[in-house]
Amino acid sequence: MSGEHPTRREIMRPVQLLGLAFVAAVFSGVITLVSMGAFQSIPREDAERAVVVALIVAGVAFIATLVIIALLMLAVDPAQVTKRVDRPVLYPEDPETPDETGSSPSAPRH
Repeated sequence: MSGEHPTRREIMRPVQLLGLAFVAAVFSGVITLVSMGAFQSIPREDAERAVVVALIVAGVAFIATLVIIALLMLAVDPAQVTKRVDRPVLYPEDPETPDETGSSPSAPRH
């Protein structure tokens, strides 16, 4: 690693988010095709139906992924978009320090 910490804006690039949604759509479409038996020797009508259903599932997955990511991006404070990310985002600001007595919080109490 270069030692530089990316900003939130660099982490949440629209092309990367669209790529993630596209990958989710392709994955769900392929899983639908496999589960409906499109790659097996089935009648042509059933294979066409499987392709249509897979395209519908892929479209729904693409749109749902985009909506979910957009809603999650709304949770980010705009003032924090330009701040550098140098620690895990979900960790508390200050790590908890053990008591001065030396007992850890996970020690059993009797």
